[in-house]
Amino acid sequence: MTESTMWVEKYRPAKLSAIVNQKEIVGSLKSLLKNTSEMPHLLFSGSAGVGKTTTALCLAKEILGDSWREYTLELNASDERGINMVRDRVKKFARFSGLDTKIPFKLVILDEADEMTSDAQTALRRIIEDTARHCRFIMIANNISKIIEPLQSRCAVFKFTRIAEDDIVGYLEEICKKEKIRYGKDGLKTIYTYSEGDMRHSINILQATASIGIVNEDNVKTSAGLARTNDVAEILKLSLAGKISEARNKMIELIKVYGMSESDFLKYLNEECYKLKTTHLSEILESIAKYDYRLIIGANPEIQLSALLAELGHIGK
Repeated sequence: MTESTMWVEKYRPAKLSAIVNQKEIVGSLKSLLKNTSEMPHLLFSGSAGVGKTTTALCLAKEILGDSWREYTLELNASDERGINMVRDRVKKFARFSGLDTKIPFKLVILDEADEMTSDAQTALRRIIEDTARHCRFIMIANNISKIIEPLQSRCAVFKFTRIAEDDIVGYLEEICKKEKIRYGKDGLKTIYTYSEGDMRHSINILQATASIGIVNEDNVKTSAGLARTNDVAEILKLSLAGKISEARNKMIELIKVYGMSESDFLKYLNEECYKLKTTHLSEILESIAKYDYRLIIGANPEIQLSALLAELGHIGK
């Protein structure tokens, strides 16, 4: 599957008016567009897949027109999170030279800005001040608390909400009709349940499910890795019983053979804990939370999940 055939890109809104669900934010941004020269720097926050990056790109197209690619710098700050990225790429692009007189300003979109180091954010603050006349910044963050206060105070902050079930199901229905694929409402609702309001994830699951047949509940569960969630309960029981090797083998099978992600494995493991009749619930939950954090900061998934199973074995003794 090439990027050009990905439905998440094919059906990405190109105009602010097509953004799903975020009506108040879209209304506020349209008001700002009435006088673009006075538009402030922007900070978009909210969970994944709710339209932050799409909204930023729609703004770029509406402000800069056909020249938006030439005068927009889009960076994923989690890939280049240090001060060198700010000094080299951002500073070089944001300088005045090369600005068309018909263009109000250049635009820098910093996706996942909350992953930037504090030093990089501090350096960015100075660049924002020095280039304010001819450059605007749109920072995008899942966790706004990780953006330093001096940067937050220089931006108009917009907090994106999780997309409602009806909105996601309705949008998925539109895609199904355009792609001429068979679907059932139960399948689309199952996609929503699994994606938890993440539109990007929902569309990816829809495309994966459509590739194996009708979009119904069973096929959605198969394509999304949900069909094996019962195995998570068995892994938990084996671990608590001290059968670490058996538990690990099943875990590896779930992840490498059936395609369940490490984060989903922890999510389902967490859910299964509440079904257990155990006096060690708080200890188990603390362990899961600890290893979830380790995965987020980039530790090796297989090593960390194996260590979690071993820790559950100690708790179960």
